[in-house]
Amino acid sequence: MTTSELELILRGGRVIDPAQGIDGVMDVGILGGRVATVAPALAPAPRTKMINVRGKLVLPGLIDTHAHIYEHVTGMFGLNADLVGIRSGVTTVVDQGGASPLTFNGFRNFVAQPAKSRVLSFISIYLAGGLMGHSHAGLYGPHGIDVGATVRAIEENRDLVKGIKTHAEIGGYSRWGIEVLKLAKEASRRARVPVYVHLGGMWPVVKESEPDPDSILNQVLPLLDEGDVLAHPFTRHPGAFVAASGKVHPIVTEAVMRGVRIDVGRGVHFSIEKARIVLEAGIMPFTLGADLHGYAVKRVKADAADAVPAPKGRRSRGNGEQLTATFNLHQAMSELLALGIPLGEVVSMVTSNAAVLLGLDGQIGTLAPGAVADVSVVRLERGDWTVRDASGVELRLAERIRPDFALREGVMYKSNSPLVPEVITAAA
Repeated sequence: MTTSELELILRGGRVIDPAQGIDGVMDVGILGGRVATVAPALAPAPRTKMINVRGKLVLPGLIDTHAHIYEHVTGMFGLNADLVGIRSGVTTVVDQGGASPLTFNGFRNFVAQPAKSRVLSFISIYLAGGLMGHSHAGLYGPHGIDVGATVRAIEENRDLVKGIKTHAEIGGYSRWGIEVLKLAKEASRRARVPVYVHLGGMWPVVKESEPDPDSILNQVLPLLDEGDVLAHPFTRHPGAFVAASGKVHPIVTEAVMRGVRIDVGRGVHFSIEKARIVLEAGIMPFTLGADLHGYAVKRVKADAADAVPAPKGRRSRGNGEQLTATFNLHQAMSELLALGIPLGEVVSMVTSNAAVLLGLDGQIGTLAPGAVADVSVVRLERGDWTVRDASGVELRLAERIRPDFALREGVMYKSNSPLVPEVITAAA
């Protein structure tokens, strides 16, 4: 390949590719839907398309490791994959627990295949999956799990399924103890995929059997293997990383040292105070998932011109809704910057580290020659903004990351999703 054959050159941006140790002003050359070369001052051919990205960050396609995109089946909880993904400047989205062994074919055919984004899944350990946003707690005990069916679904869908979603939160624990996680681990070991464990709160607690929140991790962590994932380290809810004492459980550090990974799973329960405690204890997340879902999105009636358009070939929702999000993946990245994590480490969380977590390192999450040409171009803006968590704690931002456009296998998509907040607002 010579530079004269390049179909597209992204000219003059600051390229950050942690997988290759690159951070500098360079050009990115694209050919045949793949990265051809990354180098300064590439020479274009007469037919080479040039896009000027000077002053912008050129990153491997962003990977959101925690999304909720099983639209309709999960009720108001599930969002459109491309509104969360490619139209938000995110090339890969991982649905966490929406699809189950009983509903996975629907997920494949009606979510993953039509999407322009790359859509992957951590399949639910529960047969009910994310039906109606997990609103019926009684469906989610050991009685609602079929380990064999879960393993079969994974084996039949390994191209999409990269792990198992389960919970070890205080409400479920008050009902069933640790049994759900034990079954999830049985399935994960048989299928050779990691589990992704939701910590904190979710379902109402049964008062008669309410556990000591600080006792939960002591039973959860010994069950986990290298490569398994703990979600929501910064949750404001009890039963997670920060004990009632206000300090991080020592067992968390031990788990990280033996290879258990941490995903931010920002969500609506993100606590600035808890984040500071965890980070000051030296606990660094491995990946950053936004955990944006329909309950964190505001829906207002809109004129037809402002309503969310239906994907080509599909009927409109017919409800004339205009959607706005109170946070997204880029805001979560901005918050980590404000909490003192260097830009390069934040980029790693949503690119190279995320690819490792999914078992796709070298294929996505990098701009290495031959990798799929998934590229996210963003602006690093400087100013003065304030975000607030659900407890009203404020965090000042001197920098924020905003999406401009993305390439998915070399095809350009503008970041025009209504789920990209126009102005950083108080977080839900």
